Amino acid sequence: MKNFMNDKDFLLSTQTGEKLFHNFAENLPIVDYHCHISPKEIFEDKSFSSITEVWLGGDHYKWRLMRANGVDERYITGDAPAREKFQKWAETLERCVGNPVYEWSHLELKRFFGYEGNLNAKTAEEVWELANKKLASHEFSCRNLIRRSNVRLICTTDDPADSLEWHKRIADDDSFDVQVVPAMRPDKALGIEKEGFGSYVAQLSKSAGMSIESFADFKQALSKRFDFFAEMGCKASDHALDYVVDIPATEVELEQIFAARCAGQIVSEEDILKYKTAFMKFAASEYVRLGWAMQLHFGCKRDNNLTMFKKLGPDTGYDCIRNGQMASDLSDFLNDVNETSGLPKTILYSLDPNDTTMIDTVMQCFQQAPVAGKLQNGAAWWFNDYLSQ
Repeated sequence: MKNFMNDKDFLLSTQTGEKLFHNFAENLPIVDYHCHISPKEIFEDKSFSSITEVWLGGDHYKWRLMRANGVDERYITGDAPAREKFQKWAETLERCVGNPVYEWSHLELKRFFGYEGNLNAKTAEEVWELANKKLASHEFSCRNLIRRSNVRLICTTDDPADSLEWHKRIADDDSFDVQVVPAMRPDKALGIEKEGFGSYVAQLSKSAGMSIESFADFKQALSKRFDFFAEMGCKASDHALDYVVDIPATEVELEQIFAARCAGQIVSEEDILKYKTAFMKFAASEYVRLGWAMQLHFGCKRDNNLTMFKKLGPDTGYDCIRNGQMASDLSDFLNDVNETSGLPKTILYSLDPNDTTMIDTVMQCFQQAPVAGKLQNGAAWWFNDYLSQ
């Protein structure tokens, strides 16, 4: 039996795995085409006040684990002191043996901080002192952590209306040799059912420098922003979809739906899905024009705890897997896009691991020369956040 973290082959179960990792993969650079790192923090070369800020400041998967362990919200997203929050995390982590988060956390402690032990309630103070002492050094600033991780490229997550100010500053800074480029994340443009959709249209109008009076104008404004992103080095999009839909609509219908929402009116679920179908087909055609990859994250039911959503907002740990038969809709959507504009390079992520075989079979229907792997299954790791004891 291999020793936890003290054996360099701890997670490698065969000689073939050991050979492939150590001889080929171990020293390869990281090309990160989907992340949520702040370009502002990269430009400013942010230093972190404590390991609590680094580990718990925005990781809602760790938050979910802490909630499952009965930890009060004050120690998760509330105003408890950083040391106390870290203690609660240590008490939670010791109950997660067998969970990938347990292994990742200890791997980070070993690689970045040189800690060989196990983080738990009793060792929390020891780890706290060790990690914070090193984080106080400039060697552990945002940029230096990126360098130490052997990162070559970072694609951040950016809205079409974003000025990309921090990307411009990073690009002009010759002292940082890691490429940082935007990735298009037009969730707000897609989310016609959201309360702030009308305000977002006004924001996009300002960024694009044109009036938006119709859905046709909206698409033109987005196209201008896509061109701007391309100038800034963008090569990929990133869509958060609850599910993939394919409900066709006429241009007249789409204009009526768009006008109604901009006026603050409520539209039907069917109209929402018609709009989203049209939007995604338009976006895919733009990605073909620009030569971008299209990433689709789907199979998620979001913001399930309404009480906590009202308190904390989105992306705070209250999403779950959305089950359903998606093969037909996914296939129909890809087929319609392929018929209309041709498919861009596409990466499909489902939060439901049961969808893996379905995705593999659907995407094989649309593979096409001369691109090898034009459609890919981006197998996801989300929701590995359960207590093992």
